[in-house]
Amino acid sequence: MFYTRRSILKAISISALATPMAGCMTSQSGWFNPTSSIDAANLSPSAASIVAGDMVAKLSEHVGAGTGTIALKADDSEFALALENSLRGWGYAVAEIDQQPTGDAIIPLAYTIDSDAGQIFARLTTPTVELARTYQATPSGASPTSPVSVLTRTV
Repeated sequence: MFYTRRSILKAISISALATPMAGCMTSQSGWFNPTSSIDAANLSPSAASIVAGDMVAKLSEHVGAGTGTIALKADDSEFALALENSLRGWGYAVAEIDQQPTGDAIIPLAYTIDSDAGQIFARLTTPTVELARTYQATPSGASPTSPVSVLTRTV
């Protein structure tokens, strides 16, 4: 059977997203660490804005738009800046996880952004939901290349 490079890369992308999430499904505690956000892709400002905007829109579908304070351990990457701006645009308050935010509706959030062969892999994780999606880097930024993978948990 003949496989194209594109179909092989697509299968690898899906496996790369599904494997970490499958491991999380069996864990009862200790799996979530909101202090471990990383942007290994070093996205351009336009790609970071597109990916962050899309992922926050999907996140708001699962946790409710503007329903609390997002506790975020961010870095100085383009994605971290775009994510914070997008969260605020959706009505969330944003606090650094190190500031020990208090209140009834604190939502710890971690993210992972990585890339390989022009594909961008994005994942947002909270204690109750994990979202993952792949994007294709384009000259104008990025465009989604997969459906959103949603893993929900009960805490």
